[in-house]
Amino acid sequence: MVQRLPIIDCTPQGAAALADEEAVRVAATFKALSDPVRVKLLHHISANCCSSVCACHMPDSLGISQPTLSYHLARLVKAGLISREMRHKWAHYHATPQGLATVRTFLAGLPDSDNCSADPSTTC
Repeated sequence: MVQRLPIIDCTPQGAAALADEEAVRVAATFKALSDPVRVKLLHHISANCCSSVCACHMPDSLGISQPTLSYHLARLVKAGLISREMRHKWAHYHATPQGLATVRTFLAGLPDSDNCSADPSTTC
């Protein structure tokens, strides 16, 4: 004889599933940030929030070659985390508010595990 166990709903209270489109967008953003060089670049560019950062100064200040810099900047631009503006022959970069908002919004929507008060009788 097969015993049927009760079905317990393991869906967190008040949590909505992330929409597919949003999950794809967030994943692309985090994929762009999956390399330490790109994390350093975004941090460096974001730290200059009131002005742009010229690509001419980045190889020396970050200790990377120009080809490496170009590759990683292109990945950040493609992900929408930074924007590029040409000024004569030099490229200047800015952090984009919408790119940074993607990261902030996703992280802000995660629960703080230190403040969880789960009822052990309802956990899976």
